[in-house]
Amino acid sequence: MKKVLVTGGAGFIGGNFVQYMVNKYPEYQIYNLDLLTYAADLTKHKNIEEKENYHFEKADIADREVMMRLFDKEKFDFVAHFAAESHVDRSITEPGIFVQTNVLGTQVLLDAAKEYKVSKFVHVSTDEVYGELDFDPTTFFTEETPLQPNSPYSASKASSDLLVRAYHETFGMPMNITRCSNNYGPYHFPEKLIPLTISRVLNNEKVPVYGDGKNIRDWLHVLDHCSAIDLVMHEGVNGEVYNVGGHNERTNLEVVQTIIKTLDKSEDLIEFVTDRLGHDKRYAIDPTKLEQLGWKPTYTFETGIAQTINWYLENQWWWEQIISGEYQQYFNKQYKL
Repeated sequence: MKKVLVTGGAGFIGGNFVQYMVNKYPEYQIYNLDLLTYAADLTKHKNIEEKENYHFEKADIADREVMMRLFDKEKFDFVAHFAAESHVDRSITEPGIFVQTNVLGTQVLLDAAKEYKVSKFVHVSTDEVYGELDFDPTTFFTEETPLQPNSPYSASKASSDLLVRAYHETFGMPMNITRCSNNYGPYHFPEKLIPLTISRVLNNEKVPVYGDGKNIRDWLHVLDHCSAIDLVMHEGVNGEVYNVGGHNERTNLEVVQTIIKTLDKSEDLIEFVTDRLGHDKRYAIDPTKLEQLGWKPTYTFETGIAQTINWYLENQWWWEQIISGEYQQYFNKQYKL
């Protein structure tokens, strides 16, 4: 019987991965570890919380005593480390929180994994650690691209990547690092572009678009990302980095326009706002190395965005409870709409 610890399992990507693993591997014991901060939510796991192979632990990954005790008790075989502060805008206003969770928290987990001889530590990172690309469509991030982060968020992720690498080189930690492009899909917290746009368009509210909206991102459906992490966990070559990309480049404005058109609303809802500080122009990933391991994305952007919009239409109960209260105060402060 294998035991898998998923950190950040109440968040967006980690939460989808928890459900993916619980359902795909009934013979595994899946442990969801989360501190339940503002972007975390356990209601997404109502459909699995009674399953015998699902377990939840509320804890802070930066709490060394608690982490050591948990690892000692459970003797995990695998760690899939998703837990992170991830919103670039928030990192600009509160960078210290990102260092605490993303850097110090990762270091505590690495110590626990080393002490209790975890078989594989999979560190889930982001393409943002590479910095930005120009608009030349023939250029892509590869695993050999130098790390040049441009925001406090991406700097904190790059720092944690380097710690994971150092523990492999110094202590022989069995690990892989994955770096993904922008994810989207069910249970995406409404401060991110796609769910933000969907929720506001459905409510006939203005949709903020930074600058001229021409910044380009490569979009990856979260379930394609889950299958990639699964493959890397079981088949990834020890010590290697794998980029996970969706081959779905779109400008931010194109994404917003697609959603508005699908929901049969007017583009008058688009409101261009002052650009984000240090806003990277373009991200695009070459996932050839991972594809050679046996992975390919199953969603095109067209099929994935349609499925995602339908999910938000059918699950308004989930996101409506989130966009009230404290989040609404943050939104008003951030975008000044």
